Amino acid sequence: MNKKELRIKYKKLRLDLNYDEIEDLSIEIANRLLELPIWEKSYYHLFLPIQKQKEVNTELILNVLLGKDKNVIVSKSNFEDATLSHFLLTDTTVLKVNDWGIPEPIDGIPVPEEKIEVVFVPLLAFDQKGNRVGYGKGFYDRFLANCDPNTIKIGLSLFSEEKEILGVTPTDIRLNLCVTPLKTYYF
Repeated sequence: MNKKELRIKYKKLRLDLNYDEIEDLSIEIANRLLELPIWEKSYYHLFLPIQKQKEVNTELILNVLLGKDKNVIVSKSNFEDATLSHFLLTDTTVLKVNDWGIPEPIDGIPVPEEKIEVVFVPLLAFDQKGNRVGYGKGFYDRFLANCDPNTIKIGLSLFSEEKEILGVTPTDIRLNLCVTPLKTYYF
């Protein structure tokens, strides 16, 4: 399937889930993440879920990161140029839900992309090669392209992989792995 078809398919699959199912699946994903050898790093970028899109609930992952005294980075979207600005999440960070339903920091301590060691990447679908389909605006591809080449890119998906995503372009950044409720995929 191509990206457009996959977006339609996976948006519908997610919308068909109820919030209890999403919570249970998100717990399974968080438990799988605990098994990964990523916890010696210091700077972790975490997306805050768009509830109306029924994204993976990352609150448990946030609690794990804070419990391990990790630096948690969250982003603010610039819809004029489809870029993200990154800020350290602290006790004083004020979050506001933007017009798209994304919880974002109002401001804070900026963190350069090169400093981020692990990125938890939102997605709608992914394939056996580590390609992903997001909402189609390219925010994460631009962001990941500016990260250090050694940055670990971890997709979080409520569903299993597709065989192949058609229409992948050179600007699409592949994942290193993807964690689902049932399996962790390595690419």
